[in-house]
Amino acid sequence: MVESVGAWRRFDFILFAATLILVGFGIMMIASATQDAIDDDIISRVPDQRNFAIIGVIVVIVMATIDYRLLGSLSPWLYAGMVILLVMVEFFGVEGAGGAKRWLNIGIRVQPSEIGKILLIITLSQFVAQRYLELGKLSTVFKTMIHVAIPAVLIFRQPDLGTTIVFLVIWAVIIWSAGLRLRHIALFLLALLVILPTIFPQLPPYQQARVETFINPDQDPDAAYNINQARISIGSGGILGKGYAVGSQNTGRFLRVRHTDFIFSVIAHEFGMAGGVAVLAMFALVLSRILKGAREASDPLGSMICYGVVAMIFFQTTVSIGMNLNLMPVTGLTLPFVSSGGTSLLFTMVGVGLVESVIVRRRRVII
Repeated sequence: MVESVGAWRRFDFILFAATLILVGFGIMMIASATQDAIDDDIISRVPDQRNFAIIGVIVVIVMATIDYRLLGSLSPWLYAGMVILLVMVEFFGVEGAGGAKRWLNIGIRVQPSEIGKILLIITLSQFVAQRYLELGKLSTVFKTMIHVAIPAVLIFRQPDLGTTIVFLVIWAVIIWSAGLRLRHIALFLLALLVILPTIFPQLPPYQQARVETFINPDQDPDAAYNINQARISIGSGGILGKGYAVGSQNTGRFLRVRHTDFIFSVIAHEFGMAGGVAVLAMFALVLSRILKGAREASDPLGSMICYGVVAMIFFQTTVSIGMNLNLMPVTGLTLPFVSSGGTSLLFTMVGVGLVESVIVRRRRVII
C-alpha cells in the first residue's frame, strides 16, 4: 500500500501552483472583460467562475487522495454514465447561442461534454491498459475507435464540432502513447482524408461559415468581424499592453465574446506581448509537469491518463490561441483555466487532480 505521508510528499506543488496562477489570472481577466456589463448572465460570470474555482481547488486535493486505479476499475460504469448524460442532452438539453443544445439544467447549467472529456480519458486509458499487449492487432485499435465514436457522435449532433475534435485528439494521443503501429497511423490518416469531405456538408450552416470565413475572410466581412477585432486587439497591445481594464478594444466592446472565445485577445491587448508570452510559459510549465508525471507513472494506466490530460489541455490551448491569431478557424473552444465557463473549469481541474493522483502514487512503498 502507499504510505500516506510519503505519498503527499510526492504531490506536485509546482503543477498545483501553476494551475492556481492560471485560474486566478483568468478570473481577473473575466472581470476586466465583463466590466460595466448590464446583462445578468454576463454580470454573474465572475462570481460563478470564482465559486467553481474554489470547488475546483478542493476537487484537485480530493482527486489526489483517490487511487486512479480504483477509477479505472469503475470504467464500465463511468462510460455508461457519460453516454447517458450525452443522450439526455439529446432529449432534454437546453439551447444556447446559435441554437446549439449542449447543456442540462439541473438547478445549475452543466455541460456534459466537458464531463465527458475526463470520463473518456479514464475509460479509454483503462480500456487500452487492459489490452496493452494486443495493440498490434488492427481489431483492437478498431475497438478503441468504437469506444470513442459513440460519445463523439452524440457530441457532434449537439452540434459541437470543437469538442468532438477534442475527443478524437484524446483518442489519438492515448493510442499513440500506448504504442500504435506506424502502419496503423498511416491507415487512419488515409481514412481521415477520405472521410473529411463527407463531414463538412453535415455541419450546421454557422459552422460551415466559420471554416469558409477562415479560408476567405473577404467573402463575408460581418462573419469576419470577430477575428478582425481580435487581431486589432492583439496588435494594438504592443509589447507591454494598454493596461489592465483600460484597453479600448475591451472597454469599448469592439471585441465580442471576449470573456470566453477571445479572452486571449483581451490578455494581449491589456498586457501586450509580454503578458501573452507569460501566459504561454505558464501553460508550458503545466504541460511539462504533467508529462513528467506520465514518464514516472508506475503503470500504463497512470501514464495514459496523464497523456490524455495533456492532449486535452494542449489541444484546447493551441486552438483557442490559434483562432485569436486567425491561424485556425473559430471553433468555440475556450482557453483552459482562463476563459469563463464553470463546467469547463471544474472538470479541467478534475483532470489536474487525476494527474496528481498518478504522481502521488508513482513510487509505491510496501509496508
